Amino acid sequence: MTIRVLLADDQALIRTGLRGIIESVPDLEVVAEAASGREAVRLARSARADVVLMDIRMPEVDGLQATQLITADEDLAGVRVLILTTFELDEYVLGALRAGASGFLGKGATPTELIEAIRTVANGDALLSGKATRALIARFLTSGDPAPPPDTTVLDVLTDREREVLALVALGLSNDDIATRLHLAPSTAKTHVNRAMTKLGARDRAQLVVVAYQSGLVRPGDATP
Repeated sequence: MTIRVLLADDQALIRTGLRGIIESVPDLEVVAEAASGREAVRLARSARADVVLMDIRMPEVDGLQATQLITADEDLAGVRVLILTTFELDEYVLGALRAGASGFLGKGATPTELIEAIRTVANGDALLSGKATRALIARFLTSGDPAPPPDTTVLDVLTDREREVLALVALGLSNDDIATRLHLAPSTAKTHVNRAMTKLGARDRAQLVVVAYQSGLVRPGDATP
């Protein structure tokens, strides 16, 4: 099945380059291009995209605001947003996740990494580069507005194993890594992740990261490099 991609970047040259990379593989197709966040939101509704490749710094409405508008729209529940930017900084990682983005990738990524990232978020998984994950862990509880006290009761719906898996997701481990760490089959690890998402009402793995930190299950000092 072809994955439909919407490009949102205010630089035409960058959009042209991204289009060339994306359309070099048979299972990806660029269905529309937006030069502003406002246009990205409009085209997300009309172009029936599966994944929006979103720049952060754009005119009118920036990428984070556009992401929030897209992910908050019930009619766009199936649309995933992959943030692609040169500014791989902690505040942008945090903002992207809070806005509902499913992934965050630096513009220094290779074409192969970009293609795999689009496939990953289209499949409902989350993608954070290693640098972005470490930045998120280092600053999640200290950047932006003061965080409210952790609410551990949100985790009451999870089993002990699901809590364990959630913590590892928040540390940036993949399903295969989790399976290895806990001596599980990869399919079993994926099942635990999916059940945690369902119980917590998380849109995808990226939102599980947010829940894990906001609940106090994982703290910045728990991060692994």
